Amino acid sequence: MRRFVPIVLTATVLLAGCQGGGGGDTTTSNAAFDPATCQGGTLTVLNQGGITHLDPARLYTSGGGNLPSLLFRTLTTRNRQPGDAGTKPAPDLATDLGTPSDGAKTWTYHLRDGIQFEDGTPITAADVKYGIERSFAPELPGGAPYLRDWLAGAADYQGPYKQPDGITSIETPDDKTIVFKLSKPEGDFPFLATATQFAPVPKAKDNGVDYEKHPISSGPYQVESYEPKKSLVLVRNTHWSTKIDELRYACPDRIEVTSGLDSAVINQRIVTGAGQDANAVTTDAVVGPEQLAQLGTGSELDKRVTRGEFPSTTYLAFNTKKAPFDNPKVREALSYAINRTSVVNALGGSAVVGPSTTFLPPQKALGYQQYDWFPAGDTGAPDKAKQVLAEAGLSNLSIELAHENDDSEGIGPKVASAIQEAFKQAGVTVKLNAIDTGTYRDITGKPATQPGLSLATWGADWPSGGPFLIPIFDGRQIITAGGNFNLAQYNDPEVNAEIDAINALTDPAAAAARWGALDAKLGKLALVLPLTHEKDVYLYGKNVKNAYADGWRGQLDVGRVSVK
Repeated sequence: MRRFVPIVLTATVLLAGCQGGGGGDTTTSNAAFDPATCQGGTLTVLNQGGITHLDPARLYTSGGGNLPSLLFRTLTTRNRQPGDAGTKPAPDLATDLGTPSDGAKTWTYHLRDGIQFEDGTPITAADVKYGIERSFAPELPGGAPYLRDWLAGAADYQGPYKQPDGITSIETPDDKTIVFKLSKPEGDFPFLATATQFAPVPKAKDNGVDYEKHPISSGPYQVESYEPKKSLVLVRNTHWSTKIDELRYACPDRIEVTSGLDSAVINQRIVTGAGQDANAVTTDAVVGPEQLAQLGTGSELDKRVTRGEFPSTTYLAFNTKKAPFDNPKVREALSYAINRTSVVNALGGSAVVGPSTTFLPPQKALGYQQYDWFPAGDTGAPDKAKQVLAEAGLSNLSIELAHENDDSEGIGPKVASAIQEAFKQAGVTVKLNAIDTGTYRDITGKPATQPGLSLATWGADWPSGGPFLIPIFDGRQIITAGGNFNLAQYNDPEVNAEIDAINALTDPAAAAARWGALDAKLGKLALVLPLTHEKDVYLYGKNVKNAYADGWRGQLDVGRVSVK
């Protein structure tokens, strides 16, 4: 999936090296926090993006900045900790991470005792199954797409409104047991089971597209009011307790979310901390240039910052079906020529992005292995690039680079211009092709219209190498009709077979090692040119305690903060 990458215009070396790897940090302001006595107060959440839909069928768990996970419990969830510990799934509604059988083609879960909806009705396996089936309904688009591919015989299912008999590959032999039959081995199933499609929905309360107006909570909070993209107010669900959910602390009595705000306004309000803003956090407005300039100086603001890393990579995508990028020497030469420092600067500086020579970002859970097959140094190796081109009998090379026409997602004119200048130093002329952001993915994601060279970003849906490498390099994922992410249009049966073999592994550490090795193998082919990986820096209010970015997606975790 792609995620919004803010452009932050600031000093190029601010806070270099301050980023913690693969997660967030806590600060001295958290010293007085006690989860047993943290209850009380109102938490204010100030966000840029709003929650467009509040139906669990239409959300990723991360949608809305982790806020939906306060309403919707799922079979598993994020471990809700900073650093590497937070990259692991943890049991939620289920008693464990699931029992695999049949070579990881079957996964069995058992529900906890005492779990209830907000009206006190017990949550059953049938409710979980029905919630998943709703996510297949064409009336409720937008959720994670994996289940349609993973569940046996589910590819053509159209949801319970049209096919009430349901998905036969999901079995509920009793109220506490749910069994998933998959079409192929999937060792990452416990990660997928964190998606909001796994939230239970009581069939009797389902009113289709209107369900999101007041979805029935299974988490620590329930909806008091909701206005799409603008506001959300949550109050306590009295049928939830820490006895049946040890991962969410649910400290505030009330959570008030305001969306559609400018990031500069959000950060300024949190810095000032007037009135209720002293109890404020944000889950999507990373620190801006004015605040970055104050960090690392020993100011009071240093005590109110948390840092995380969303696993994402910005890169140049080579269409290996188009000349001259069908020539590996051209791809290698450009890999030598790239000036990653100028790209980092274009994206806001080393506080918010880091240079990448690997496609996998530098996170242990993904299987990251350091490599640099085409060493360009900090500022490029244009002489080496010229040498490689000369060996290939190429000179006066002219190419075109497609990019979005604005910088909202970090693949726009600023980065494109930096790349153009770097390649110029190697004797390569680059014509920039600005494409409207609204249609960019449509054009680049359809092989018939895909440019030869384009800027792209990719982020993983969970912290594993699979969702990072599979869409980009599995040849069976190439979609000719549109929506294609394998922009290299690369299809190697040996690589596809290795992907299947790794998918069958149920040991995350063993799988991570194989994903890292595969990334290194693919890197030698220069199918993509990695540029940067994302860093996230968030501020929080004066009264907020236990604020940290979780290790899963690098976002501030509202499930454990206190304002008391």
